[in-house]
Amino acid sequence: MAERGPVAAMPLAAPQRRTRGLLRRAAEPIVSAETWLAVIHLMTGAITGAVALAGVIALTAIGVTTVWFFLAGLPVLVTMLWLCLQFGRFERARFALLLGVRLPTPAVDLSSGAPLWQRLWRLVADRATRRQFGYAVIRCPLGFAEGFLVTAAWSFVLTLLGLPLFSWWLLHHQWHDSAPVPYLGEMFAGAAIGLLLLPVAAQLTRGLASLDIAVARYLIGPGGSTDQTERITELEQSRARVVDAAEAERRRIERDLHDGAQQRLVSLAMNLGRAKARFADDPDAAREIIEQAHTEAKEALAELRNLVRGVHPPVLADRGLDAAISGLAALCPVPVTVHADTGPRPPASAEAIAYFVVAEALTNVAKHAHASRADVSVTRHGDVLRVLIRDDGVGGADPRGQGLAGLADRLAGVDGRLSVRSPAGGPTVIEAELPCRS
Repeated sequence: MAERGPVAAMPLAAPQRRTRGLLRRAAEPIVSAETWLAVIHLMTGAITGAVALAGVIALTAIGVTTVWFFLAGLPVLVTMLWLCLQFGRFERARFALLLGVRLPTPAVDLSSGAPLWQRLWRLVADRATRRQFGYAVIRCPLGFAEGFLVTAAWSFVLTLLGLPLFSWWLLHHQWHDSAPVPYLGEMFAGAAIGLLLLPVAAQLTRGLASLDIAVARYLIGPGGSTDQTERITELEQSRARVVDAAEAERRRIERDLHDGAQQRLVSLAMNLGRAKARFADDPDAAREIIEQAHTEAKEALAELRNLVRGVHPPVLADRGLDAAISGLAALCPVPVTVHADTGPRPPASAEAIAYFVVAEALTNVAKHAHASRADVSVTRHGDVLRVLIRDDGVGGADPRGQGLAGLADRLAGVDGRLSVRSPAGGPTVIEAELPCRS
């Protein structure tokens, strides 16, 4: 782990760095927006589930009790199933908004070209419809159970943290100021325990959110074999994008070699030939030509070094991602603050992709953003490496542009994800997540 601003700071001692890293990892789930969005998601799940369950029970009761009357209850039951599909759509939007999880829509064939009775039969008989009906039924008890656990965990922790404040209130409102407060030491000990339990409550919240995602992915997502089909299609598309990106990179390298280093090497060979021809008759002119050839050789070497750095920077292999990104930040004309905490070193492929994400983002900051500062954060959460680049520029970055689209294709090839948020007026936030299983 390392943290530095535009000017490198003195390195901390190893125990201090470990302590700061431990505190940061403990505090991150507590202050993270993901945790509190998960709290909101779990609490609202009970509300949406109660509404859905009430609708299902009411419509099912009406449909079953009236089906004997010339089958009048059948349209009611079909309407109930259709509303279950709409509830699944609403829930998928809620998961995407609060948890950032996009669940693919399960395929239910209700095409208008078929007769009405066929469409109604498909709606009733389709497996996806039955799964979404089951989700509408269990959403309420599941939401209340998750909401109860979240409320109990956070209430217990906040109660322990508030014990000293409660003792102060007793001191000033129940007893005289000079009277001792009973169990004062125990109250402060309870507050210390509550502080230690804060990360536990945050992790419990995230765990319940993950459980909720797993249930929703099966019931209102594609589920089962359809999920495998979606996955195969996604892999085929990402493979095609990676092949296209590799081909574009090969053409770029060929163009850079042809237009840069190759031309200089040709000029160098010609100058050396001229110097060889003049060396016997005009040594002074030959010496000038050799000096010119020496300059061209150094320029060709610099171009080859830059080309190699563009393919895979040596500092990345030698010293890791932190040092490589710090080098990019030092070369950027905009002041850049770098924070890197990757824990165990990620695989070389993940490091390379993360490096090029930062390189492309800082290049865009220098050329287009008109920013006064930028921040780069690289953190590892389990088997996911997260890269976050933020600047205070004018915004308006286009995710479909050649550079950012190429990064998205490269990330897709390793099951990664690129997110670009750049409203007009700024700020611009580029976030990349890629797996880094060792």
